[in-house]
Amino acid sequence: MIYVLNEREFKDAKNLPVIKINYFDKKVDIKPYDALIFTSKNGVEAIDRVNKEWKDKDVYSIGSATTKYIKSKGKEPVYTAKSSYGDDFAHEIKDKLLNKKVLFLRAKTVTSDLNGILKRNGIELDEVIVYETICNQELKIPPKKGSVIIFSSPSTIECFFKNFKWDDSYKAVVIGKKTASFMPKGISYTISQKQTIDSCIDSAKRIIAD
Repeated sequence: MIYVLNEREFKDAKNLPVIKINYFDKKVDIKPYDALIFTSKNGVEAIDRVNKEWKDKDVYSIGSATTKYIKSKGKEPVYTAKSSYGDDFAHEIKDKLLNKKVLFLRAKTVTSDLNGILKRNGIELDEVIVYETICNQELKIPPKKGSVIIFSSPSTIECFFKNFKWDDSYKAVVIGKKTASFMPKGISYTISQKQTIDSCIDSAKRIIAD
């Protein structure tokens, strides 16, 4: 069995929603800004709930999954990152954002230094926290023995281990190097070839096939 640790459904995997997204639904004035930065689809969802005018701005997206969600809202990003790591994303867009007033719509907790890198490179950047990730502590039934567990963010690691103990029969697939750095010591894992959950599922299938 392959487990994805959120509520989104994927073919050939079972959902185990160890995290929840809490949207703050606060008013955000985006009129002063030339460009918006999104590092997850949750930031897109958060602003779309409170201000549809975000679609009038230039949008910079961290990766394919976020871009897909932006497009589902009827907006085409002006730029999608080549790398899904926040620090790399910042270096990709810093020159593109010169002389622009930029708003980063972000989570309460971030693991990259995207904001710091942009500011140190002279970008006029404001940040608004529009959502937070919290642990779902209502889960009682652990994954089946022999399962492959997909960790798609540091928060899924934190929240999984708040709910369950690691069984030696489990295998772990991690979405990228940044997330992998949060894995508990002593647990081996495979890093997916691409930073998408679909790629993680492909890696999990290969583990099962072996």
